[in-house]
Amino acid sequence: METDIRYNPGLLKLELYCKGIRLDDSFFKESKRGRQIMRTRAGLGSGLELVLEDGLWTNVPVVEPFAANSPYLLFREGDDGETLVIRRDGDREKIAEVELSPKPSWYERNTEVSGKPMTRVGSLQGTYLGVYPSKVCEYWLDKPEKTNCKFCSVGLNLGADDADEKSVEEVLEVAIAARDESKITYVDFNTGHYTGETYLDILEPYIRRLKEETGLLIGVQTPPHADLSRYDRLKEMGVNRVSFCFEIWDEERFIDVCPGKHREYGLKRYLDAVKYCAEIGKRRGPFDFDAWVSNGEIIAGLEKPEDSMAAIDWITENGAIPTVCVFRPLKATDYADVPPPKTEDMIPVFARLYEACMDHDLPIGVAPNVHVSLVLLPEEGRYFTSKPQKYRWKEMKLKAQKTVYRKKFLHDLETFDRRRAENGGRIVKEPARA
Repeated sequence: METDIRYNPGLLKLELYCKGIRLDDSFFKESKRGRQIMRTRAGLGSGLELVLEDGLWTNVPVVEPFAANSPYLLFREGDDGETLVIRRDGDREKIAEVELSPKPSWYERNTEVSGKPMTRVGSLQGTYLGVYPSKVCEYWLDKPEKTNCKFCSVGLNLGADDADEKSVEEVLEVAIAARDESKITYVDFNTGHYTGETYLDILEPYIRRLKEETGLLIGVQTPPHADLSRYDRLKEMGVNRVSFCFEIWDEERFIDVCPGKHREYGLKRYLDAVKYCAEIGKRRGPFDFDAWVSNGEIIAGLEKPEDSMAAIDWITENGAIPTVCVFRPLKATDYADVPPPKTEDMIPVFARLYEACMDHDLPIGVAPNVHVSLVLLPEEGRYFTSKPQKYRWKEMKLKAQKTVYRKKFLHDLETFDRRRAENGGRIVKEPARA
């Protein structure tokens, strides 16, 4: 792999996750502005949204205390002040030119349904729309002692940058604005733990309406439901991705970091759900091009790198795709003072992520226009592999798959656009059927 961050944008993305960035005074001069910094969902959107070379989208820590010690500074340069440059402190060496993630016009609007600011209903994270539609995760409400995951800030965000309740109509309005104006292809729903396992019941009305009226790809991230057949039902509704955040592979560490998840579900139940949903994807026929992905989500940097790699191996061996977040010590959380991981410790983790997915022929990077700012995607792990030639033919196969999925997706969108046009451009108010 290329070890100079000036010539390896994937390595730069990882380095910025681990070290953050400081903003030079020139950055605040009157000029083009990107997206505002927002603490939404579990908190990883707390940074500055940037686009690096090769079209890598990232959310760079800037407000967390560790970022104040970053060796990297972001400057505005050029006669018009529109050129953004990352420089390394000390010698002020130029590392890269970057761009601000574009701020959509709908970010400045309120919903017609309720007058609520659209950004309090959903926000862009890279190129997709992220929505946390319901109340705070109940781990934050446990008394006398909360049992929330110690890295999480969702209980600090809802009601601040993120509204604590969103109606189906509000979410639909924002999704349509994001689809039409930001050209999104994917909406990701996330909930916390709720007594009675009501999270899928809560999400289903949103899923039905959005699938019925937008044609967008939809993902769901919740705790694992006891009735695994509910995931077959989600696929029938048109859900394209289910993700289970078990966070930690080492079980003793899992118990310490995620006490609520351990008490209510246990690590095994998360793994069983990941495996079951991966099996759903294997049932489709040879000409079934409906996207379906099972994700197991972990946080690298909260356990030994070899444990993270063991999790990646297990997930891919069972036909699922890992999502690997880099631990970010968020302000006011239980782990606010825990240092972020070192870049050099994370490199083998992301090399393994890419190589394991390729070795198991998993469909990474085939969804159209899905660029994620909060994590390094499996396909972005190619920047860390020492054996790119081994996967050259598999890369060509993935490129062909992406072309097929894109054509199907665009055809489906044309169908929805035609139906909306026949309806005078209005949103259909009747609830969709399962």
